[in-house]
Amino acid sequence: MSLKETINNDIKDAMRAKEQSVLLALRAIKSAILLAETAEGRPQGTELTDAEFMQVLIKQAKQRKDSIESFRKNNRIDLAEKEEVELAVIERYLPKQLSAEELEAEIHAIIAEVGATGVKDLGKVMAATKRLAGRADGKTISEKVKQILA
Repeated sequence: MSLKETINNDIKDAMRAKEQSVLLALRAIKSAILLAETAEGRPQGTELTDAEFMQVLIKQAKQRKDSIESFRKNNRIDLAEKEEVELAVIERYLPKQLSAEELEAEIHAIIAEVGATGVKDLGKVMAATKRLAGRADGKTISEKVKQILA
């Protein structure tokens, strides 16, 4: 079963269970998928690959995290909590996130692999961190790489 079919089935389940907040998040995911599938320049009638699907989910999760931060900063706890529920639903479909120790070990392996010796090799290391997409936030990866290379 494709991830798109899983989302559609979960929408039906959320409707049956009358879980409005979950349903809202799932519909937002489905909307983002449809927008990506009908994007300009994309062959008509083609579905997203799993990698493209993950990119859509990562983007949705990042938007929710940014919104949560902004709402908390502006003391809008009610809106932040709504976004947190949506983020939790989105994270169900993302790969397991790396812990700080796992992330550091992966980055050390990438640094050894590309032969980076200092901050001047930051670009090479960041290019190789693409394999961590979905398992760690890009901002967190960048900060950790800079810290290790410094």
